Amino acid sequence: MSFFKRLKEKLAGNSEQQEQHDQQVDLLPLDEQVQEENRLIETVEEEDPNSEQIVEKEQEETIEQPAIEEIQPVEEEISNQSDTDVVEQPQKESAWSITQKFKAGLEKTRNSFTSKVNDLVARYRKVDEDFFEELEDVLLQADVGFETVMELMDKLRFEVQRQNIKDTNGIQAIISEKLVEIYESGEENLTELNIQQSGDLTVILFVGVNGVGKTTTIGKLAHRLKSEGKSVMLAAGDTFRAGAIEQLQVWGDRVGVEVIAQSEGSDPAAVMYDAIRAAKNRGVDILICDTAGRLQNKVNLMNELEKVHRVISREIPDAPHEVLLALDATTGQNALVQAQMFKEATNVTGIVLTKLDGTAKGGIVLAIRNKLRIPVKFVGLGEKMDDLQPFDAERYVYGLFAEGLEKELKKSEE
Repeated sequence: MSFFKRLKEKLAGNSEQQEQHDQQVDLLPLDEQVQEENRLIETVEEEDPNSEQIVEKEQEETIEQPAIEEIQPVEEEISNQSDTDVVEQPQKESAWSITQKFKAGLEKTRNSFTSKVNDLVARYRKVDEDFFEELEDVLLQADVGFETVMELMDKLRFEVQRQNIKDTNGIQAIISEKLVEIYESGEENLTELNIQQSGDLTVILFVGVNGVGKTTTIGKLAHRLKSEGKSVMLAAGDTFRAGAIEQLQVWGDRVGVEVIAQSEGSDPAAVMYDAIRAAKNRGVDILICDTAGRLQNKVNLMNELEKVHRVISREIPDAPHEVLLALDATTGQNALVQAQMFKEATNVTGIVLTKLDGTAKGGIVLAIRNKLRIPVKFVGLGEKMDDLQPFDAERYVYGLFAEGLEKELKKSEE
């Protein structure tokens, strides 16, 4: 399937799904058909990123629902949560709405990055070596990474020569397609979690330094898995940081899942042992384990992680089935350094990149993938509970080049 065809499906949704929905609506009584049409109109209006009223509404919701990065008193945290956070289960999101989340979440990067690309295209009507050199600088400033930029430049030069491209019209579409190729590298299902079948317990171990939003991400992932029909349990393995256990318990209450914990300062490996036993006894599908993230003593931290890993493997031979590293996208190249460090100490299977909506250097996604060969499995695109989304390369590049790609899509349809 071509790049544009895949992107079009993710922008508007699968046409077959839409046709099935239309057929279902046609079978409804006339008054119910009108109600359904009105509901769809309201949905589109609410999700329209160009609507000033909706932007204001989303800003208000962002203020009212801050991310839980630093622990607050448990009583205060629970009082700020609405009953709907615990009880209400979200409906399955449409392809269009998910794509709009990527577009909104990458707004800061797009405003910085794409404006420079647009300026470059306006100044250079012809694709020549000077154009490529300035494009390199723009990509490096977006933290795409030196190796990735060099690989991209080679691919672009080859494609420009192959297609005999003379001017810069449509160059954003070619850049986007090559970025997707570099990220995916011929691999498929990069974001799928290694969930065990036949009722076996799946253990997901979270690692990462303090302050990256690890505990918040665990809560959001638990919410996501629970909404998919999985039974989830949390293990409070960060017994070092003050308030970490309470913070995870707050998220457990909010999502409606059990948290296995001991007192502050307890042996994290003992917490994991208790949690695995409890999860097995209760027939839980997925156990998500939090871990300490201190960096003051790298050797002690890594030894502790190895011990936790050893205890989990002893109880369940193939576990942990996923080791997810939480990284803060706003730290740019520092996130890459952290990823390298944790990869050396643990078998990291995937990255969860938090706060992607809060940085103008969203190119770090590509740098991590291309340098470490670790897939980004989830990205944080906002403060809301369902703003943790599986990473999607096409939606990602669309978020970087939204306006230019929309123009190219219209041209391809004409």
